Amino acid sequence: MDVLHFIILGIVQGLTEFLPISSSAHLILMPHLFGWEDQGLNHDVAAHVGTLVAVCWFLRRDVQGIATGLLQKNTESARHSWRMVGFLAVGTLPVIFSGLLLRDTVATTFRAPLLIAGTTLFYATLLWWADRSGRRARGQSALTWRDVVIIGMAQSLAIVPGTSRSGITMTAALFLGLERRAAVHFSFLLSIPAILLAAAWETLHMLLGAVAMPWGSMGVVALSATITAYIAIHYFVKFIDRTGMGPYVIYRLVLGVGLVLYFL
Repeated sequence: MDVLHFIILGIVQGLTEFLPISSSAHLILMPHLFGWEDQGLNHDVAAHVGTLVAVCWFLRRDVQGIATGLLQKNTESARHSWRMVGFLAVGTLPVIFSGLLLRDTVATTFRAPLLIAGTTLFYATLLWWADRSGRRARGQSALTWRDVVIIGMAQSLAIVPGTSRSGITMTAALFLGLERRAAVHFSFLLSIPAILLAAAWETLHMLLGAVAMPWGSMGVVALSATITAYIAIHYFVKFIDRTGMGPYVIYRLVLGVGLVLYFL
């Protein structure tokens, strides 16, 4: 793969990681559609690091506020921070368990293009339904432990490519009555431990497998992913109340139908 391919890889990861359109589906399908060789585990790690940097920077006030609160004692800030850490832990546990239990299936059966097409279409419909029928009357401060458990269980479904981690967590949050912006914000917060753990897991496999680490191309992927992910997050949040989930639902429906026609 040349430099342009690595730039495109980072751009695709950055654009699709936080939009509700499934980054894993796009990364799996790129070699099929363009005849490229697999980018390798090392570049997957670089792409994850890039998107992690982007979301942490975008949510830097939240991250800093939580970190500051954890250092305090018996204050409202401390209670809020520990509650949020608990929410993120509970919301992340289901995807850890599902990932460990189904990791072999994910690496083989779940990567089939027609299965990706099916999940893309199904969860697009579910996202549309949630966006249309959700009450959108609750802010993030109204989140309960029950809400977080449900959203976390929904996130565990995202190990199947085509589901979209951000899409399924936003779908669950909207069904639970959260406002669009609150659903998006919590989904992005929940992405931080999920992406961090995915990058750590991939890094461990890379080190144990003595995978080569071409720092130059990995840096290109990470940088392009960081820039495009930040831009995608910024404009997605800026316009979500105005556009709703409609444009992303339409994109997923077109993508799903196109994949069925191409691979059937």
